[in-house]
Amino acid sequence: MGKTTYNRIKSVLAEKDKTNKDLADALNLNVVTVSHWCTNNAQPSVKALFEIAAFLDVDVRTLLVSNKT
Repeated sequence: MGKTTYNRIKSVLAEKDKTNKDLADALNLNVVTVSHWCTNNAQPSVKALFEIAAFLDVDVRTLLVSNKT
């Protein structure tokens, strides 16, 4: 059984031509934290999701994988 994907942070960063380091610098976080989010090994808090969305200039819902098929 594979790992469940909860967020699309990595995809949206790529779509916006941004790197993990860009996001880490913008949010004043360690790049390892952002890496964990991008690989779905950890999930950001709701507050952090809104900060990520603001940085990437997207609707916060864009960062989440839908639970509907």
